[in-house]
Amino acid sequence: MQKYISLFIFITLFSCSIERPSGTTEAEVLFKEAQELMADKRYILATEKLNTLRSQYPYSYYATSAELMQADILFTQENFEEAAAAYILFKDFHPKNKKMDYVMYKIAESYYQQVPPTFDRDLQPAIKAINYYNELRSLYPGSELLKDANEKIKLCERMLVDKEKYIADFYFKTEDYDSAKFRYGNILKEVSDKELRSHAVVRMLMIGSKLDDSSICRDVYTRYKTDVIENQSKEANNAYLSCLK
Repeated sequence: MQKYISLFIFITLFSCSIERPSGTTEAEVLFKEAQELMADKRYILATEKLNTLRSQYPYSYYATSAELMQADILFTQENFEEAAAAYILFKDFHPKNKKMDYVMYKIAESYYQQVPPTFDRDLQPAIKAINYYNELRSLYPGSELLKDANEKIKLCERMLVDKEKYIADFYFKTEDYDSAKFRYGNILKEVSDKELRSHAVVRMLMIGSKLDDSSICRDVYTRYKTDVIENQSKEANNAYLSCLK
């Protein structure tokens, strides 16, 4: 019994000896404690402190910062889907916050981290990442957070383009020419890559021939013949002449 009493006294004294951060309010102290715990990678305890702060002091100056820190913890833990939702919620409720460029950047990053390694999977995260990176670029063109945004946008756009080509080629190979024509048409409207545009032109000419529709070939050849690259010019001309027969 004496042993347990001594242990209880030791734990009590040890707990009391741990100094809490200084602050003018309990909310400030809780926030600083959460900061220290996050720095030590003790994310569960940090989250508990932030939850206490927000529930007991919802109108405190630190309540808003606590919301943002909770989103940061989710991101650091690589819970990117939940982090994106938390940052978006913060953006919606605090649109004039002075850290809004950071918030938008983290939303974009949260989606970027969800982009799959190959283009044959769901690329919705890539589309959302591009949208938020572009919104950040539009609203905060001087932000230092944009340093690597352009490269990430290009990578996402490349994956989307590769997927569009993959789908168009699939329709072409399975002889679903109307669907293929629609996809290749989108490529010609929206994509600037020279090789891909040339590929789309050749395939559109071939589709015109397959469908026995010379109007497709005439329209495509007239509008896009300058997009055909040198090593595909013979194939394009042959497809065009075959279509006119």
